[in-house]
Amino acid sequence: MKKLIIILSLIAMSCSGDDNINNCNFLFDAGVNLTVNTNLPQFNQLQFNGNGVYVANQGNNGIWLYRLTSSTLYAWDAADPSRTPSACSTLTFVSGDIVESSCEDVNQYSLSTGFGLEGNTLPCTLKPYRVDDLGNGQYLVSN
Repeated sequence: MKKLIIILSLIAMSCSGDDNINNCNFLFDAGVNLTVNTNLPQFNQLQFNGNGVYVANQGNNGIWLYRLTSSTLYAWDAADPSRTPSACSTLTFVSGDIVESSCEDVNQYSLSTGFGLEGNTLPCTLKPYRVDDLGNGQYLVSN
């Protein structure tokens, strides 16, 4: 009988917990269909590794494009995935590959990985968008 109580206690403890802690569903699936030409002045910085460009009026709060390597271009939603979209949740450039929200409890993220940096309130990652290389410095960003 004691073994049964111990087993049931262990099962109950392993099933309990806060399932809402990993709730990273604050952002909606915004339709994104953007053609990026790195030969144009507004996207010229994307020809060089380690540079990012913010594009307004796409996604939830805009999109961050980030050139990691000569063959890798990332597109991330510019809304903090750890909170509901608002004026302070738009991610702005800090330095290097780091962007952050301007809310009272600041969250920072890496454009190189999409992961949050130490101190984020939730373990959410940046929302990625698909990037297709069309050739000749042109890319299609979509979801």
